[in-house]
Amino acid sequence: MAMSSVAAQAAAPPVDTVFVDDVSQGGRYEVVASTLAERRALAPDVRDLATAEVHDHEIVNAKLKKIAEGVGIPIAPQLNPAFQERLATLRAATTAGFDQAYIDDMKQIHDKDEKLFAKEAVDGTGAFKPFAKQTDLIVKRHIGALHGTDPVP
Repeated sequence: MAMSSVAAQAAAPPVDTVFVDDVSQGGRYEVVASTLAERRALAPDVRDLATAEVHDHEIVNAKLKKIAEGVGIPIAPQLNPAFQERLATLRAATTAGFDQAYIDDMKQIHDKDEKLFAKEAVDGTGAFKPFAKQTDLIVKRHIGALHGTDPVP
C-alpha cells in the first residue's frame, strides 16, 4: 500500500524538507535567470556560462524532483516572492550593466547553495545525501567559473 503524499512528507526528516524547499527555489531561479542571460548578456563568456548553468541546473532540478517525489516532499511549482523580486531586478538591469548584475547575482546564489549542498551531504538522509555530495561538486565548479568570468564584452 502506497503512503499518501501528506503522510510521506510528515515522515520525511525536516533537514531534507528544508533542503528541498531551499535548493529547488534556487535551482529554478538559476535556470530562469540564466535563460535570460543567454539572450541578454553581451560578453560571449557570460553567455557560455549561462548556457552551462541552464544545462546543469535542469539536470540537477530533475534529479531533485525525482528524489523529493519519492519521499513525498512537494516542490513549489513557481518561484517564491523573494526569487520573483530577484528576477525582476535582474530583468531591470541596463543592457550595459546586465552582465555584471548577472554574474554578481550568480556568485551570491552559488555561495549560498554551496553551503546548503555541503550541509545536506553530511546531515541529509537517504538519497538526498549522495545527491547533495555530487551536486556540491557541480556548484563548486560553477563558483570557479563565475569567479573566472570577466563580464566585459
